[in-house]
Amino acid sequence: MSTETAIIDPSRRSWLDVPDDSDFPIQNLPFGIFSTPDHPGPRVGIAIGDQIIDLWAVQRAGLIDQRFRLVESLHDVLGPPADGRALRARAADLMSVGNTELDAVPDRGLVSQAEATMHLPFHVGDYVDFYSSEEHALNLGRLFRPDDPPLLPNWKHLPIGYHGRASTIVVSGSAITRPTGQRKPPESPPVFGPSVKLDIELEVGFFTGPGNTIGRTIPVQRAEAHIAGLVLVNDWSARDLQAWEYRPLGPFLGKSFATTISPWVVTLDALAPYRVSAPTQDPQPLRYLRVEPNLGVDLNLEVELNDTIVSRTNFRHMYWTMAQQLAHVASNGTSVRTGDLYASGTVSGPTRDSTGSFLERTWNGIEPMALADGSTRTFLEDGDTVVLRGWCGGDGRPRIGFGECRGVIVASAQ
Repeated sequence: MSTETAIIDPSRRSWLDVPDDSDFPIQNLPFGIFSTPDHPGPRVGIAIGDQIIDLWAVQRAGLIDQRFRLVESLHDVLGPPADGRALRARAADLMSVGNTELDAVPDRGLVSQAEATMHLPFHVGDYVDFYSSEEHALNLGRLFRPDDPPLLPNWKHLPIGYHGRASTIVVSGSAITRPTGQRKPPESPPVFGPSVKLDIELEVGFFTGPGNTIGRTIPVQRAEAHIAGLVLVNDWSARDLQAWEYRPLGPFLGKSFATTISPWVVTLDALAPYRVSAPTQDPQPLRYLRVEPNLGVDLNLEVELNDTIVSRTNFRHMYWTMAQQLAHVASNGTSVRTGDLYASGTVSGPTRDSTGSFLERTWNGIEPMALADGSTRTFLEDGDTVVLRGWCGGDGRPRIGFGECRGVIVASAQ
């Protein structure tokens, strides 16, 4: 994957009518995997407005190079040796005002998003979850270690993370079954049963495109060349199970039951106009984590619970950046592969209504959230629906959005 950017001119317009508030203007063109009732086999598409460019159908019409394998997953589009950048540029040309090539394709190669079923964009091999928001780490330290410094001694020296469970990553819209497990009520022995503190984690993740071979590192200066694109992530968390099990080895069953991602993979090229300097790091990180410029993304984020917006924040404030996270992952020579998912960790801001988990938003259940229907919540109840959204731009600049990351809680089978 080339390290050069391929920004689509903000003045370019599509012959398809795309509203200004759409997440998917011609400047975005994210990749995804979809199917339809008429064609149940998953295939590669690109979102534009409320439509999907069916790249498989366009290729069959002879308008896309045959070297691209456009079915099942994005491995052969955004991983080596394919050139996803060239494919996205071709899609932009086909959709631009004045281009009539798609007139020869049935339905002009378009499928309504409303008629499509979305699938996981990659066959996810490995999943890593980080802990890279300073505000989030400070909040959890104050909650659970009030007599000690809130940040642990290692936090500002390396991106803290753990390996999650790739088999339970699901696409937006999937039902989330309330997990069961061991929890420890106050002043009593542990019990087994459904979690009573089911929570969300508002995160942003990236998928890797080109990987490395075992024993080789990924230099931080070149780390972004290994990033295929970004998605929204809800790393659902059972706080009561987690609290009882996590010492001394960290998160386990309280986190591994489900992780939801948004279906469209937004490229770094689409996000390039919205890159910003990351927060100043003090102390300066070790040399293998130093990169100039060290860039984040000016990405607005919000959490909706049962039709009520309960939190708004921004990804730009993350202390550890994507480049530093990936360089750290590979610093011991581990193998990174196409389609691995790396999540940022909970994204939280400085105020209670800018936090990315209900643990922080309600201060571990002490201060319930008021919802539009008159009810309140501390943690999630069966039937609750959570929607994460994220977008850059707007207000006269192209809005580069991610679509929804949605999940509904269903009762445990226990």
